[in-house]
Amino acid sequence: MCDDDVDTATSVRRADSRLLSRVLTTWAELVVVGFVGAALGGVASGPPQLVVYLGTILASVAVLLYNVDRLVTTRMGGAS
Repeated sequence: MCDDDVDTATSVRRADSRLLSRVLTTWAELVVVGFVGAALGGVASGPPQLVVYLGTILASVAVLLYNVDRLVTTRMGGAS
């Protein structure tokens, strides 16, 4: 086994570890956003409740896009 094979195996394990870490971070952030949105939506009623609902959806999409961007940036940085 040459050094290149060992380096490749190590970098693959690091990439898998970063992916798992980012997935767990994303899940935790989405849970927090969901609970905050549910709490605020429960307090509000009528039109403000709709605004809170839409804000929660917007925050969830922002969390997903931010974390996907971080994954792609990390992956592209490792590829070059």
